[in-house]
Amino acid sequence: MRTIDTIIFDLGGVLIDWNPRYVYRDVFDGDEEMVDWFLNTICTSEWNVAHDAGRPLKEGTELLVNQFPEYETWIRMYYDRWPEMLGGAISDSVDLLRKLKQLDMHSLYALTNWSAETFPVAIQRFDFLQYFDGIVVSGAEKTIKPFQKIYNITLDRFNINPEKAVFVDDNFDNVKAAEELGIKGIHFKNAAQLQNDLSKMNIAI
Repeated sequence: MRTIDTIIFDLGGVLIDWNPRYVYRDVFDGDEEMVDWFLNTICTSEWNVAHDAGRPLKEGTELLVNQFPEYETWIRMYYDRWPEMLGGAISDSVDLLRKLKQLDMHSLYALTNWSAETFPVAIQRFDFLQYFDGIVVSGAEKTIKPFQKIYNITLDRFNINPEKAVFVDDNFDNVKAAEELGIKGIHFKNAAQLQNDLSKMNIAI
C-alpha cells in the first residue's frame, strides 16, 4: 500500500457543525415544516452555495429580497445571524485531528466550501483550525468542490502529491472528484468510521 503523507479535511460536516436550521427554528418557533419550506423555497442550499463560490453576500441577499420582497426580514436574517448557524466543533473528529497534529507524521490541510466573508468567524471561534498547514477556502478561490479546479489549486499551492494524499469529506460527490485526480478518498460518516478507514491506510491514531 502506498504511503500517505498528507491528509486533507473538509470542515463543515466533518469538523464543524453548521446548520441554518439553528437560526430558523428560533425564527419560526420550532415549526419544522415552516423551516423546511423556507430553506427549500427561499434561502435554498443552491443560493447559499453561490456565496461559497465567491458571490458577495450583499449581492446575493439583495437578489433574493428583490425576488421575494414579502420575506425580506427573514432573508436578511440569514447572514445577519449567520454566526448562530455554527453549532460548534464536532468533538470526536477534532480529537482525531488533534492526535494527528501531535503525532506530526502527516501534513494536514483543509479544503472547504465556505464564503470568504464568513470564514473569519470560524477562524476566530475554532482554535483547532490552527492545526492545519494550510486552508483553501472556496469563496476566496471563486470555485467550489466538486469542480476539479479547486482540488488542483490545493495540490499545486501546497505541493501535494495526489497519490500520497487522502481527502476526507461528508459529501460523496466531493470525495469522488478527489479520487478522479488520484487522491484517496474517505466518505465521512462519523469519527469512529474515519479512524477505522485511516487505520486501513496504515495511519494509526
